[in-house]
Amino acid sequence: MNRKAIIFGIKSTKLSIKEKKFFKKTKPWGIILFSRNVESISQLQNLTNQIKSIFNDKKYPILIDQEGGSVCRLNKIIDLSLFSSDYFGKLFKKDKKLFSNYYKIYIDALSEIFKKTGININTVPVLDVRTAFGHKIIGNRSFSSNPYTVSKLGKTMINLFNRNSVGTVIKHIPGHGKALKDSHSELSIVNTKRKELKKKDFLPFKLSNSFFAMTAHIIYKSYDSINAATHSKKIIDEVIRSHIGFKGILISDDISMKALKFDIKTNSIKALKAGCNLILHCNGKIDEMNELSKIIPKIDNFTQKKTSDFYKFLG
Repeated sequence: MNRKAIIFGIKSTKLSIKEKKFFKKTKPWGIILFSRNVESISQLQNLTNQIKSIFNDKKYPILIDQEGGSVCRLNKIIDLSLFSSDYFGKLFKKDKKLFSNYYKIYIDALSEIFKKTGININTVPVLDVRTAFGHKIIGNRSFSSNPYTVSKLGKTMINLFNRNSVGTVIKHIPGHGKALKDSHSELSIVNTKRKELKKKDFLPFKLSNSFFAMTAHIIYKSYDSINAATHSKKIIDEVIRSHIGFKGILISDDISMKALKFDIKTNSIKALKAGCNLILHCNGKIDEMNELSKIIPKIDNFTQKKTSDFYKFLG
């Protein structure tokens, strides 16, 4: 599989001539979509068909960041802003049977849209455990402040999407809930002791199983006082791979987020050296994408094998 170890975003609702030429030449592992790329069902179908035709690959990985609540990329097709993770967490607490029925309907409906529009990976569930003092960037994106509830609902979401042949990305591994700052703009340092992190924040990830996971741009001082998880070989080896036991493809969170203190090329190389399998670059800026394409290597044997497994799962 001749792919580069990167996922790119695109600028608009259809591919530009520049983007077509760039993707044909660069061959990124996948493409991720946001609200700026979605106008209607038919437009989205045309866009994903365009992308897949470039690579001559009907199973080519096309991701979307559709969480519900405050993170709704399909809002021009359907309003899902009511259905946050917190909404379902509260419903689960109130009436487990009603939750089970509603959640299946919700995930099945989403999956039907994904099938119609050629999307095969959704970057959910958010397995971050909410805390009273944590930054609001997680807030209602989290199912609960109870790690077992987060785990239960996260596993339910993964299973329901898997039944519909949609891949999932558990995030933000190993846990964003205790961060005091928004990693889009600032680096947050979590000072919590290892025992507490293992007991609470890491637990939902340890109890889940997904093809993909996305890293947190956060420093966990009790493990690595210098590097954010995305750049920390110690966190990736000791926590994500060993303690949590994650065996799938590890994707960096967006490499251009301000929590990472270097330029995007250095951020990318450091993430790959630390143990991330794929780099995520979301903004669709072709100049940045060109720069990254020069330094990002092809996917390694591990990622090739796991990608083949994912393709088999898609059927």
